[in-house]
Amino acid sequence: MIIGDKRELAYIVKIDDISPLPGYDRVESAHVGGWRIVVRKGQFKPGDYAIYFEIDSKVPETEPFMFLAPKKFKVKTQKMCKSISQGLLMSVDDFLIGKDQPSWAVNLKSRIIQGENVEHEVLTDAIGVTYADAEDNKRKAASVDKYKKMAQRKPTLFKKPWARWMMKREWGRKIMFFFFGKKKDKKNGWPEWVSKTDEERIENLPHYFEDKKELIATEKIDGTSTTFTIHKRPFNKWDFYTCSRNVVFDKPDKKCFYETNVYIEMSEKYHMEEVLKQICLDYNLEWATIQGETYGTGIQKRSYYDNFHDFRAFNLIFSNRGRLGSIEGKNILAKYGIPWVPILDEHFVMPDTIDELREYVNSEKSKIDGGMREGVVFRGQDGVKSFKCVSPEFLIKYHNN
Repeated sequence: MIIGDKRELAYIVKIDDISPLPGYDRVESAHVGGWRIVVRKGQFKPGDYAIYFEIDSKVPETEPFMFLAPKKFKVKTQKMCKSISQGLLMSVDDFLIGKDQPSWAVNLKSRIIQGENVEHEVLTDAIGVTYADAEDNKRKAASVDKYKKMAQRKPTLFKKPWARWMMKREWGRKIMFFFFGKKKDKKNGWPEWVSKTDEERIENLPHYFEDKKELIATEKIDGTSTTFTIHKRPFNKWDFYTCSRNVVFDKPDKKCFYETNVYIEMSEKYHMEEVLKQICLDYNLEWATIQGETYGTGIQKRSYYDNFHDFRAFNLIFSNRGRLGSIEGKNILAKYGIPWVPILDEHFVMPDTIDELREYVNSEKSKIDGGMREGVVFRGQDGVKSFKCVSPEFLIKYHNN
């Protein structure tokens, strides 16, 4: 679940429903939003609170998680009892055994008994849940921008109500930086006008099935999120950035998580600095951003090509309009030689159930190379609303180790 700009890996949910697994007497399937999780029979009933651990997470190597030791404490998509199981459900009571009971669990249990609504309460940090992939923990860790660096140097000042009020406003942050910022704060700082990419999963948005407005369906490519952005400054100066999901590559030789710096490689391949500068001039923009997926050999387990990397854009963002719709974005970037992710349907209407949506996701092969498709990203016609549906079968095949 994405809260703010961070994906949370463990949080409180309510059990929506329980369904049997034909042929199995000791287990059943718990329904939480669009997720289906195999649990012990009788462990939960509809309306119960539970702690949900998302797929691709790793739990601490301690009790009460020792039953996950054979799986290296990783929570993955699995085929269990002829059913897809995604995630892990545990009770708060599972953490209240023995003498050393964590304070968060004691407090949470007390609030539940008192009838307090604790649904969606975040427990990622309290429990110590991390990403299953060690590289993801580095790559997706929160970055520190120049404003955060400034505030960290003067914690007492920036805790004052008036300072916090100023920091909630873009113009206020700029004024604060004028008086309290330093040049060193800017070094390696994330460009403040750029939002990081991380689509929410449809399983966490069950109410979206009720909205029948037309969407644009695009292929989700299994790669690494890549951002290119440029900002026009006074006296005809330009600030250009090449970024991964969280890291700004301000130097060509800056350490990358792959054998070569595929982000710089794509920047040079498609002449991103020159393209973005021209887009700003052509459309009279203060800044412009292109975001997309870099994919190919050695980037993910789904390589697509042998000894080849490529890039497909999925976002074009203008300073005066925000994120453009997929059709408009594709048509604009085509003029500058930048390829877009494959558009599968310009008039897609949501079905009624998650099973029908997954059937659509799995219905065709990848438009990139004819292999297995990772999933589909859905966008509103105006580009604002967006979410993804990832194939469980794809996750089992390529991301289950």
